Amino acid sequence: MECRIFEITLISANNLEKIRRICKMKVYATVSIGGGPPENEKRTPTDRNGESNPAWNFTVKYSINESMVQHLNTMLVVKLFCRRRLRCDTYIGEVHTSLKELFDYAESSGGSAILSLPVQKGSVNSQGGLRFSYRFGEKVTIDKLLLAESAVGGWPVNQC
Repeated sequence: MECRIFEITLISANNLEKIRRICKMKVYATVSIGGGPPENEKRTPTDRNGESNPAWNFTVKYSINESMVQHLNTMLVVKLFCRRRLRCDTYIGEVHTSLKELFDYAESSGGSAILSLPVQKGSVNSQGGLRFSYRFGEKVTIDKLLLAESAVGGWPVNQC
């Protein structure tokens, strides 16, 4: 089974829509690939000081099947939320792009890149942007036993 490591670092967001009028915004993000199982969704710590310009420098690694970078239908989704104490957290917006597009863009620069993409809410661009870096590791062949051991080691595994 051919796989590779995909590493993404959520650096920061800027100029997000101000959701809270009175209290400070406390923003966090969730990262998922391809609508996989909920246990593969990872969450950044909550930034309590940046308000509409949060910073995380939070890194997540995924083991992904090689086919996920060959087709446009596997999406990276980063959702932004404002943490609330007494109510449900408020959805701010999201960034989504295909792993194939990320792979093609980074392939020419050694497998890594830094991007800033607009935050979307529904089908329109919301206010603000998300800045992140990412890299793809070399393609490797992994047997299922080794794959199971890497999942125990703490790296989310997506269909690999």
